[in-house]
This record gives sequence, structure tokens and C-alpha cells, in this order.
Amino acid sequence: MTNIKKIGLTALAGSLVATSAFAGAIDVTGSASVKFQSEHETEATGNNYSMGQGLTFSGGGDLDNGMAISFGYVMTNASFSSSTLKLDMGDMGSLHFAEGANPAGIGAWKDKMPSAGEEVYDDMGGDGNGVATFPTNGTIGYNGNFGGLVDVSVSYNKNSSKVATVAATISGNSDTQTITTNTGSSSSVVVSGSPTDGATLFYGQGEKAGTTKETGTDMWTVGGTYAVNALTMGIQQTSIDKSAVNTDQDRLHMAVSYQINDDLAISYGMSTVEFELASSVDEEDSGFSISYTMGSMSLVGSWLESDNVGGVSATDDSHTEIALSFAF
Repeated sequence: MTNIKKIGLTALAGSLVATSAFAGAIDVTGSASVKFQSEHETEATGNNYSMGQGLTFSGGGDLDNGMAISFGYVMTNASFSSSTLKLDMGDMGSLHFAEGANPAGIGAWKDKMPSAGEEVYDDMGGDGNGVATFPTNGTIGYNGNFGGLVDVSVSYNKNSSKVATVAATISGNSDTQTITTNTGSSSSVVVSGSPTDGATLFYGQGEKAGTTKETGTDMWTVGGTYAVNALTMGIQQTSIDKSAVNTDQDRLHMAVSYQINDDLAISYGMSTVEFELASSVDEEDSGFSISYTMGSMSLVGSWLESDNVGGVSATDDSHTEIALSFAF
């Protein structure tokens, strides 16, 4: 009996030693912010001031085959925000698995226009119109470079849409069983490259599942940015082709930013959304942002306006946001 105990302890000690060689560490960073927000005069703003808190857990380690694994978990105001798992395969690219985030594919390229603060459509009634969104619930992604010339970004989400639940009576008794049917999947691919110093061109297309195989959404986006010295310019066109009649949307987005110095930046952007419905008018969004950083402190302000929200004439919206943030 004594010999058996010794063997068990030796095996346990060996496993602990082997495990310690692969042990990693989890780093925690945090942020705190005080934010002022003001909405359009037709909306009830309530208390303009709020506080935000964020925690980011990150860690990683090297594998025996030369690859590396990394993990990130983000909490916002004590609630889950997003998590990502990344396998870095060196020259072969990187694989991702994400919840609440789009590290690859068209979702990561939905808006690549330069900005010192918020997107021109953010936090307003037309938020998301003409934007190529992609599911974030359990999405697989890949990012890679081929030949040093072309970058490829791919995303895939299995059963990213669910049909309405159906109640069925189980034979032989009066109990009911809820049946949820998943249908279809979502996928996208983006190809990008830099034809000259400071320039980036990209094209992406994708298909997003609907509640049935006949109600999916096709989408594509194309654009480019060009940076020269402290100035960055960009233009992006996105098309959303929905299955329902007269529901397609097209967005043209242009923006420019200027880095005044290492700490101060400004930007201005504007976009126009065209709706397929004949009775709709163009939605026009515009916004100005400014940001200032000093060490771990940042001060960001955004002033946004939207005309003809959702294609409805004379339906306007606006959003003002000033946030003072500290990183720890």
C-alpha cells in the first residue's frame, strides 16, 4: 500500500511540473468614464450624465509547434460584453472564435472610415441603416496574408438565425414541448491590400441567414483610405440586399481626419443612405468629432446629426456625446 501511494504522488508531482511549463498569466486592465449625452429636442434625454466602467482580461501562451494562443474577455458595467480566442499560426494567419465581437470578416470592415470619435450614424434613429452587420454569437474567423500583397479576412456563423418557436403536443399526454429550429448559416469574406504607401483598398461580400432559407440578406462593401502625413481620407460604399420587397439599402460614406499633434485629433464624416422603397427619401448623416489624450486620460467629443431618419421626410435626429475616460 505504501508503494502505491508513492507512485501516485510521484505521478502527481510529474504532472504538476509538466503543467507549470505551459502556465500563463491573465492580465487585467480597466477603465472608468464620465459621459455627457444630449439627444434631439423631440426625445426625452433625462439625466445627461452617466458613468461607465470596463474590465478586460487577457492572456496567452506559446505552443510547442511554434503557434501561440491568446484569450480576451471584456466586461462593461459589470456585464459580459465580448470574448475572443485567437490561435496565431504565424505565416499561416490566425484563427478566431468570438462571442459579442467580429474580429474577422465583413463585420470587422463594416465601417473603416477615419474618425476621432463616434461613427456618423451612432446612437441615432438610423443607426445601422445601410451597414453590413454580421452575427456575433459564436462566430469563427480567419485573418491571413498571401504573398505579402493581399490580406484575406473570413467569418462564418453556423445556424446564426432561428425560426419562431413551435409548441407541439407530445403523444400520449397533455404536456407541450417547445421546438426551436435553426436554419441556414452566415458567411463573409473580405479582400484588402495596400497598392502604395498610405493607401488601403478593400472589397467584401457576405450572406446573412434569415428566419428561413428564403429570407436571408446579401451584402457587399467596397472602399479605401489614404493617409498622407497627418491627414487621412476615406470613402466606402455598402449595399444591403434584403429578401423582403422594397427593403434594400445603399450607403455612401465619406470621412476625413487630421492628427493635429500627438495628442489632439479631429474628424468630419458624412453619409447618405438610399432606400429602395419609392416613397422614401435619402437619409443624410453627418458628424464632427474631436479627441485629446494625455497619458492614461482621454477626452472625446462627438456632435452628430441625421436628416430623414429611416427614409421618412422631415424626421430628424441628433446626438451629442462628451466622454472623459481614464485607463488603468
